[in-house]
Amino acid sequence: MKADPMIPTLSVAHLHTQFTTRAGIVKAVDDVSFSVMPGQIMGLVGESGSGKSMTGYSIMGLIDHPGQVTQGSILLQGRELRGIPAEAMRTIRGDRIAMIFQDPMMTLNPVLRIDTQMMEAVLAHHNVSKDTARAMSRDALARVGIPSPDERLLAYPHQFSGGMRQRVAIAIALFNKPDLIICDEPTTALDVTIQGQILYEMQKLCRESGTALIWITHDLSVVAGLADTVCVMYAGKIVESGTVRQVLEQPRHPYTHGLIASAPSRNPRGQPLRQIPGMTPSLLNLPTGCAFRERCDRASAACLESPPLDQADGRALRCFHPIHTLVEAA
Repeated sequence: MKADPMIPTLSVAHLHTQFTTRAGIVKAVDDVSFSVMPGQIMGLVGESGSGKSMTGYSIMGLIDHPGQVTQGSILLQGRELRGIPAEAMRTIRGDRIAMIFQDPMMTLNPVLRIDTQMMEAVLAHHNVSKDTARAMSRDALARVGIPSPDERLLAYPHQFSGGMRQRVAIAIALFNKPDLIICDEPTTALDVTIQGQILYEMQKLCRESGTALIWITHDLSVVAGLADTVCVMYAGKIVESGTVRQVLEQPRHPYTHGLIASAPSRNPRGQPLRQIPGMTPSLLNLPTGCAFRERCDRASAACLESPPLDQADGRALRCFHPIHTLVEAA
């Protein structure tokens, strides 16, 4: 089914995901909203523990007990995914939506050969012969840069390097040209050359098939060259969003500015690396009001209240004291 270019492939509204623990309730995803159009690539960025991966798992329906999605809506081309039967969700996963994990062994079975696993992924969603499924598997391995694909199909995951296992997982996710792919830092273990090849394949897939892509990462340089839009997360909330040019060239939230300024490439030669002071707060013990206020040099008494998410000119911002000018951000 060809995607309607006027309807968002994915629309997430007021999503809340919580984990009930003995120490209290962890608000891993706290009132998150965004949408991704067909063929669009969205970067989801932030420090470790900001809620990026949990947002992806929530969309995929992969939150296990004691976690649960407690509120919100997840629409895939207008169809609500929250609350649908588990069997229906399994049919959707791998066909209409796919996720590439940071750890490829979350995708690959260590006791099955690569050809068995890849052909199974093809045959589950396509009415083709085993010979055709094998040919598709071989071509997919070649596309992600794995040499001697015929030989590699007969190998087991433990016979691959970590980077090669990740490329197999990426190849499986690309098989069915799904409507939506969620990538959870999938190129972390890959060298720069292979990373560039994978990013090119992702962009090509989105352009040609209208697949929407969410790229979860802490690497702003990847987002700058890959994504169309970007959402910046902190302590379970989106604090700023907009086009890549808007957010990366004119950051308005102090946290976004801090992330960009801390990139080594932006640091003057011979000067200590810039960094955001302090640590990301525990989601079990968030400060009152703005979660970033204890690390922010612009904080005031107003920040003891939680700032609303204001939207204007295609941008969204959650801050009482935003940065307004390029000179101020420098």
